[in-house]
Amino acid sequence: METLELLQELVRWPTVSGNPAPQRQLMGMVAEVLRERAPHLEAVRGEDADRPWTLLRTPTDPARPQLLLACHVDTVPVADARDWTHDPFGADVDGGRLWGRGASDMKAGLVAAVEALAAADPGTPVALLLTSDEEIGSKGALAAAAAVAEQRIGAVVVPEATGNQVVLGHKGALWLAVRTAGRAAHGSTPERGHNAVLDLVAVLSRAGEGLPLRSDPFLGTETWNPGVISGGTVPNVVPDRAEVLVDQRTVGGGAALLDWWRGQPEVAEVEVRVDLPPVGTPADDPWVGTLPAPVRDTPATYFTDASVLAPVVRGAPVVVWGPGTPAVMHARDEYVELAELDQAAAAFTAVARAWGRAG
Repeated sequence: METLELLQELVRWPTVSGNPAPQRQLMGMVAEVLRERAPHLEAVRGEDADRPWTLLRTPTDPARPQLLLACHVDTVPVADARDWTHDPFGADVDGGRLWGRGASDMKAGLVAAVEALAAADPGTPVALLLTSDEEIGSKGALAAAAAVAEQRIGAVVVPEATGNQVVLGHKGALWLAVRTAGRAAHGSTPERGHNAVLDLVAVLSRAGEGLPLRSDPFLGTETWNPGVISGGTVPNVVPDRAEVLVDQRTVGGGAALLDWWRGQPEVAEVEVRVDLPPVGTPADDPWVGTLPAPVRDTPATYFTDASVLAPVVRGAPVVVWGPGTPAVMHARDEYVELAELDQAAAAFTAVARAWGRAG
């Protein structure tokens, strides 16, 4: 299957986060495509049906450091396909671009990684990790972490959309469900109840000034976003519960942020939904200096599976580097430049060959 044909097949396959079955099926299809081109490849699959993952690798001595390409197969959903210029699952080619959900995030990167693994010499220690549910907290990578930790990994490429620039890190993510509790009463006599929504509003009004947001010279300043707010049932009942889902991007451990929310007098409960650490690789790392692409001096604005993988690869350098335009990730009319796809496939193949020559 040719590069463009494979990408079209992947984009036409809806693999929305939270639905494991199509993600598992797509992993199986990718594995079959690879085994047809490189029958020597070995495959290990996760046993958790809800968090599938697959690791494909060349049959080399496990004691040799492997170059690991790590790709997620899930995408964010399409809110309304009628708003798109092209069918989000049509994989149309127009104007030198392939259009569709997941084209940049990150099925083009996956195809480029497939090309590199298929072309790699069987004696070169190269592996491809396919993960699920990255978009909702890197759940597939978390399920695969123990298996990755058993490998000897020498370097990691996460082929997310960076416009084919090498990116050395990104902030972590701390997602919290913050809840307030009240007392229900008739809406005509609110003084007899206690309004949980107003409590939540009070907490959120303080958060902008009160949250102990930190800064890092490379990663920048921590951010917070109240993404989803819910509370109450009907207008004529005083709400006895309210909740906000908060997305915080961190530059260190999230303990101080978590303590702040838990310390607010109105807050009844805080649930941690996602807790992923930040990632950073030194710019002067020797392997980074060999990569055939410019190194960007700013971090990625999004988190990746690197947050899960970096802690288990024993200090190996980890970079985010792949085809695609970050501005169209999760957006209407997502696309990838086909020239970037070809460039990434050639670059990854060259890096894998250089890895083999380095011994």
